[in-house]
Amino acid sequence: MPELPDWIIAEVRKNKAGLRGSAACGTAADLSARSLHTVCDEARCPNKGACFAEGEATFLILGDICTRNCGFCAVKKARPLPPDPGEPRRAAELCKAWGLKYAVFTSPTRDDLHDGGAGHFAETIRLIKEISPGTKTEPLIPDLKGDLKALETVLAAGPEVLGHNLEMPAGLYAGARAGADYARSLAVIKNSKTLRPGILAKSGLMLGLGEQPAELEKAIGDLAGQGCDILTLGQYLAPSRAHRPVVKYYTGEEFAEWGEKARKLGFKAVLSGPLVRSSYRAGSLYEEAHGRL
Repeated sequence: MPELPDWIIAEVRKNKAGLRGSAACGTAADLSARSLHTVCDEARCPNKGACFAEGEATFLILGDICTRNCGFCAVKKARPLPPDPGEPRRAAELCKAWGLKYAVFTSPTRDDLHDGGAGHFAETIRLIKEISPGTKTEPLIPDLKGDLKALETVLAAGPEVLGHNLEMPAGLYAGARAGADYARSLAVIKNSKTLRPGILAKSGLMLGLGEQPAELEKAIGDLAGQGCDILTLGQYLAPSRAHRPVVKYYTGEEFAEWGEKARKLGFKAVLSGPLVRSSYRAGSLYEEAHGRL
């Protein structure tokens, strides 16, 4: 595994320093008081300090246990608990308390649920609209096992953006995304645009897992071909030595080049950089893409 670049270490340290400030502590306390999880914690996001310091967080609904076992992910793998029926309301109330203009919420994959958790996503969107009507919503959903009815349940609630991450080129799926399917994930984006063309579709890719340039170019092109509006590109950082190792650390210049290639394919908004994650600066990306409709 290549050595972690000094500039990434410095950036992560700077972001972690933000966790010691009063704003970040208040964010963490508000989440704890409402028994809410964040992907910032569970996925060990390197931007956690910076986002918490700004009063931002990406909610992790439907618990903190995943039914799949992807080799790159830090979310716990075990037998999940039943959905908490009070969770959507608590998330909506926190959106109002924080005065959020834009809320992102995701979940572990819940293959144990008949609808993959779609109803829970829809209820979260509905209650945010009811309790905090000034907040726009972006559900970042799992593949829902390709269930069109479940996808329509989420879309019918009227989010501004529907997110689903392709994560990596097709050739890496067998070794890194157990239980997932490249074509099925692409179909989530395609079906979202077919069912509700007015809702922006968003996806993300991690770089550094061993993909070849031609594979990455094809994955970006495949997303563009399915009508994806918004794309994020970020560096994969292994959560631990037990996870899939990093094969390559991309430079800032390389991220800029890949971002420009994506823009030329017609994406309405692209964010590309080493510490970019799918929900990072989500509100700004939405505004940029919405302005190009």
